[in-house]
Amino acid sequence: MHNEQQYLDLLQYVLNQGHKKSDRTGTGTISTFGYQMRFNLQESFPLLTTKKIPFGLIKSELLWFLHGDTNIKYLLEHHNHIWDEWAFKNYIESTDYTGPDMNDFGRRSLVDTDFAKEYKVQKNKFDQAILTDDAFAQKFGNLGDVYGAQWRHWQKRDGGFIDQIANVIDQIKKTPDSRRLIVSAWNPEDVPTMALPPCHTLFQFYVNDGKLSCQLYQRSGDLFLGVPFNIASYALLTHLIARETGLEVGEFIHTLGDAHIYLNHLDQVKEQLSRKPAMGPQLEIKSDKSIFEIEASDIIVNDYNPQPAIKAPVAV
Repeated sequence: MHNEQQYLDLLQYVLNQGHKKSDRTGTGTISTFGYQMRFNLQESFPLLTTKKIPFGLIKSELLWFLHGDTNIKYLLEHHNHIWDEWAFKNYIESTDYTGPDMNDFGRRSLVDTDFAKEYKVQKNKFDQAILTDDAFAQKFGNLGDVYGAQWRHWQKRDGGFIDQIANVIDQIKKTPDSRRLIVSAWNPEDVPTMALPPCHTLFQFYVNDGKLSCQLYQRSGDLFLGVPFNIASYALLTHLIARETGLEVGEFIHTLGDAHIYLNHLDQVKEQLSRKPAMGPQLEIKSDKSIFEIEASDIIVNDYNPQPAIKAPVAV
C-alpha cells in the first residue's frame, strides 16, 4: 500500500468508527484506541503530500531532542515555534508576568479579535526575551525533563544519568539481534514536572537482512496536526540511526494508543481526505557528521510536491 494512504485510511477510520470523548484541553475529540500503520522507508520518505508539511520544523525538533536539549531557545534560533505555547503558558501563569490576562487563549481568540492581537504581541515579546536574555531563557525557556532529557540524560536514582540514544546505537552495532533495543521517554517520576508528558513514549529497533526498522508506541496522537510530524520525525530518526550503524532502512511502524481528531479539525480532515496523494519524496543526508553533530542544513528531501497547507488551531 502507498505509504501516505495508510495515514488517510486512519483519518477515515476515526471519522467513521471513532467515539466522542472529552479531553484535557476542553476541545473534545473523536477517538479510537489502538491502531497501527507500517511505512516502507525503502519506497519513499513518508512526508505527506495531501498537505504541505514543514520539514524544516521536523528536522530542527528532532535534532533538538538528539542534542538532549529541553530549552526552546535552540528551536527559536531555527525559527521553530512548535513548543512555544507550553513555555509561554508557564510564563503568563507565573508571578513574573505583569501584562494583560492571556489565559484561555484557545477559546477567547476565536471570538475576541483584540485579544488575539494582544496575545500575539505578548508572545512575540516573550520569544524575543528568550532569544536575547540568557537569564530569562534559563528561567522560562526550559520545558522540564521532556524528550531530549529522557533520551540523552535519563536520571539514575544513585546519581549520574543514562544516554539511551548512545547506548542503543552501541547495542545495534554489537548485538543487532537483541530484543532490548529500546528507548523510553516515559519516566513516571518526571511526568508531573514536564510541560507536556511524552506522547511518543517508547520506541524499539529491529535489525534484519541488513535493514533497520523502528516501531514507535505513541500513547496519544493528534491525527491532523501532530501525527504527520511524528511519522516524518521517526522516519528521519530511523534513517539517522541506520546511517550511524551502517545499515539500510527497513520499516517505520507506528502504533497509536488514543488516536484522535479534535472536533475543531473536522472540516480540515475532510478537506485533506478529498485530495489525492502524490508519490512521496526521497531523503538525502549530505554529510558524514555523526548523528549528534549533523545540522539541519545537511538533511533535505528531494522531489517533494505537496498540495497547499491546511491550517488548524493547536489545542494546548
